[in-house]
Amino acid sequence: MSRIAIASAAGVAGLLLAAPAAQATTAKPPAQQAAEEKAPAQKAPDASTITLDGHKLKEIQDKRAPKPAWKIALKFAMNKRGTPYVWGGTSPRGYDCSGLMLRAYQKAGIQLPRVAADQYAAFDKKVSWKNLKPGDLVFFSNLGHVGMISRPGYMVHAPRTGDVVKEEKLSAWRRSAFVGGVRPDRKGVREWREFVKQRDEPAPSMPTATL
Repeated sequence: MSRIAIASAAGVAGLLLAAPAAQATTAKPPAQQAAEEKAPAQKAPDASTITLDGHKLKEIQDKRAPKPAWKIALKFAMNKRGTPYVWGGTSPRGYDCSGLMLRAYQKAGIQLPRVAADQYAAFDKKVSWKNLKPGDLVFFSNLGHVGMISRPGYMVHAPRTGDVVKEEKLSAWRRSAFVGGVRPDRKGVREWREFVKQRDEPAPSMPTATL
């Protein structure tokens, strides 16, 4: 092959190899390039950004519900349902009526006397039958028995030997044997009442804000 033919073949091969690169680096029209340079950069969504409106604000408030002592004590007592009654008992092996109340409020940071009569006497303000609230202690039969209001019309207590801790409906017989009630966590009951009132209100009407 002559030198001219070799040179021509090499030139054609060079053009073929260079073509794709030239095509990939084709310059954009000046107007388009200038517009892209001036355009603000697109920011990726921030995972920490929240939109705050009335419903979101109410949801945040609900999550900050107070944890009053009476709710902690009531949860403790309800969790002990099925535990045997043991006279003088104050442990998971068994409770008597006042022993259950003692440990329940002790769990909530409130120290009660050991026996029912002293628990009743420890609080100057008494609660009438019609004003009982969950967490209140209720006393019966000349202060011989005590339970805790669990919900309207019911109490949780350790009844008697041979029985277990249970929730029981307040019967007419209980009403006739009722001596009085006390409220170990008056502040907590009051704060909870205010919280429930706010919780049950409609979501506030407010502008939407992005934080």
